Amino acid sequence: MHYITLLRPKHWAKNLFLFIPLFFAGQLFHPTQLLHVTLAFICFCLLASSVYILNDYRDIEADKAHPTKSKRPLASGAVSKSAAIVLFGVLVLVSLGGAYFLDKKVAFILGIYFVLNLAYSFGLKNISIVDIFIVAIGFVLRVKVGGTAGDVGVSEWLNLMVFLLALFMALAKRRDDIVLKLASGRDMRVASKGYNMDFLNVSLALVSAVIIVAYIMYTMSPVTMERFHTYRLYYTSIFVIAGLMRYLQITYVENNTGSPTNILYKDRFIQLTILLWILSFYVIIYLPTNKVFFE
Repeated sequence: MHYITLLRPKHWAKNLFLFIPLFFAGQLFHPTQLLHVTLAFICFCLLASSVYILNDYRDIEADKAHPTKSKRPLASGAVSKSAAIVLFGVLVLVSLGGAYFLDKKVAFILGIYFVLNLAYSFGLKNISIVDIFIVAIGFVLRVKVGGTAGDVGVSEWLNLMVFLLALFMALAKRRDDIVLKLASGRDMRVASKGYNMDFLNVSLALVSAVIIVAYIMYTMSPVTMERFHTYRLYYTSIFVIAGLMRYLQITYVENNTGSPTNILYKDRFIQLTILLWILSFYVIIYLPTNKVFFE
């Protein structure tokens, strides 16, 4: 059980971003493309787990001082360091090997993700602003892997929206670290020294505003309307705005944004907004004859 926990399977939900290009291309139910993206998803999950193991290995001492991270398998001593290293190596070989067998380009992008996270683990995570940008770039690479595996193009708009959304969540998580610092008197990570509450509050407000404006511009751009053969995509912005406002509520009012993944699993409001956003896009893209719903 501890080894499964070490892999952090809950965080594999982040890798569902691989399916976004296929969804927006209207090819989500194409058997061959869906299979390729699913295999790429598995490879990405295994590689991401190897990165989690590496981060936990290097952060053992810091995690011991954290109220929740101290329960992680390595920090608590439930899994030995040597066993973690062996598992790390196996996951890297299997994931990159499987990706290479699937598509060399997919393996190349996975390699970039892995190298970037190595740099993150061995120092870049200690540099404020750089740390959150690396996290956001990781999500862009997820989308790129999905587009490459599914053989569909990834637009500049999609890359931008994914980057901004990931940056927003990373900022919210850093704010939670500052909340813990104020409560305990300890820095939860080295990069926290480069942040304070005022800076993060302003940054969250700035990025959330940019996300909303960028999304509305995307849905109303001539290129998007021509691609999807409809002007109705801007209707979906209501769910984006509602989801962001709920996340800000959790951040500012509840002071509880330590893990975006946990929020996704537990918060019913955000789950509902995501579901309605996906459903509305599905109706518009996949059921174009049912225009009566959006008249």
